[in-house]
Amino acid sequence: MNKTALIMVDVMEAFFNPKGSSFYPEALAVLPNILQVLEAARVNTNFIVHAVERHYPGVPDDELKRLPPHCVIGTLDCEYTAGAEPRISENEIEIPKRRFSSFMGTDLDLVLRAQKVERVVIVGVKTNVCIRATAQDAFAFGYEVVVPIDCSNSNRPHLASASFEDISRYMGSTPTLAETLKLFTMDLTTDGQ
Repeated sequence: MNKTALIMVDVMEAFFNPKGSSFYPEALAVLPNILQVLEAARVNTNFIVHAVERHYPGVPDDELKRLPPHCVIGTLDCEYTAGAEPRISENEIEIPKRRFSSFMGTDLDLVLRAQKVERVVIVGVKTNVCIRATAQDAFAFGYEVVVPIDCSNSNRPHLASASFEDISRYMGSTPTLAETLKLFTMDLTTDGQ
């Protein structure tokens, strides 16, 4: 069984479409890298989780006290970015979230443990918000945390940089895309041993 899982965080139109509520142009720079990691995980049959923000229309939510309405179910925001649509199967699932962390209030940890996952590769947006929160919780749950430095960013580059530094120092590793892709093939070579 592959011990590495991919967590795709908010790879949806809210952030990648100019009409999205949370769009920032810099996000488009990392999209090709994110899609490359997704393809590597699929080729190597790694477990893939699409953790996506979902807010109920008209229902009060504490997150919306700090941010304008975003990722409301039924809007453009919640559509997947082209190329990042999930292929729902025994190896690929969607987990809706209503907070920054993909673990908060979801069954992500339970699902990963059932798959015997030991390492999580976290890609998507934004490094200083949802990526960092997911990485911190993954570390707290005991997973080996990998956040590729060129598969996430922010519209506040100084905060992305600080987040990568903190993740690397306290929670896990921040390898390059090329180094990350090797992790998926490593699972294939060590499965039978």
